[in-house]
Amino acid sequence: MSRVGRVERTTKETSVVVEIDLDGTGKVDVSTGVGFYDHMLDQLGRHGLFDLTVKTEGDLHIDSHHTIEDSSLALGAAFRQALGDKRGIVRFASASVPLDESLAQVTVDLSGRPYLVHSEPENMAPMIGSYDTTMTRHILESFVAQAQIALHVHVPYGRNAHHIVECQFKALARALRYASEIDPRQTGIPSTKGAL
Repeated sequence: MSRVGRVERTTKETSVVVEIDLDGTGKVDVSTGVGFYDHMLDQLGRHGLFDLTVKTEGDLHIDSHHTIEDSSLALGAAFRQALGDKRGIVRFASASVPLDESLAQVTVDLSGRPYLVHSEPENMAPMIGSYDTTMTRHILESFVAQAQIALHVHVPYGRNAHHIVECQFKALARALRYASEIDPRQTGIPSTKGAL
């Protein structure tokens, strides 16, 4: 069974191509023009063991918002496509990942219903290179909207903005990996509704 998603998204602001293989080995090829975001997508692919390609050309002469947002929307859509009918998946998963002084706790339900709960320490540094740290929540919102999953991300503590954001992506990668894995005991769709 091939669990691969591919999405192309073109607007007047961006051109995005995303490919994801849920049963990959963590091979990543990303280029969005936003260095720190590329670094976070690399974490997502490698720690999720997803083969991930993201190629985005955006209006970076304005700022990085459209580039990051549209890449995240396409990534969510590709993830949903790769899941197919979700037959045999684990569905629920949690992961906690530390990065030095920071800790991220992520819980996911591949429910078919988009919902995000997100909290991180206040008064973070506003920028990491050209990356606006307020975009982390928007990345997750955009991904959740298209992936149609329920996602809870909580960072109870942390000081360094780079660490606070990076541990969220690492924990997200692990939670998505565990939730999307095939459960050998599950022959159907893991829902009393019969559909996700």
